[in-house]
Amino acid sequence: MSYQAYQKAQNTAETPSQVEYRLFAQVTNALMKAKDSGVRDMKLIDAVDWNRRMWSTLSSDCGAKGNSLPDQLRASIISLAIWVSKHSSLVIRGQESVDDLISINRTIMEGLAAQSQLQKQAAQASNTDQTAPTPINSIL
Repeated sequence: MSYQAYQKAQNTAETPSQVEYRLFAQVTNALMKAKDSGVRDMKLIDAVDWNRRMWSTLSSDCGAKGNSLPDQLRASIISLAIWVSKHSSLVIRGQESVDDLISINRTIMEGLAAQSQLQKQAAQASNTDQTAPTPINSIL
């Protein structure tokens, strides 16, 4: 019961950009740990697969009707997801490094962090506008 309350509070406290950032951070951290181990094992395969599934989900969401992202951004995300899928196969086969996957994720995380900051500022401005006292000159 308390876990559900915590989960609900967490979901309401985070913006969508913050949730996406957190997911990217978790996946990217798994990729980095697998890379740092220096061994091509199940840890690497699992991390690369998790990353590929995350990008596949993003691609599916961008292709769905009702997605409110601009068309160009949706197309770019879908293209990146296709590239991630192909590159992931090469990483698993030992033909490419995981570094490019980590780099792409970090770039996306930078954009999400900036977007989250803008959303936070807009929310603060909105709250300030609603709670600001009415200037006396406008009443007179």
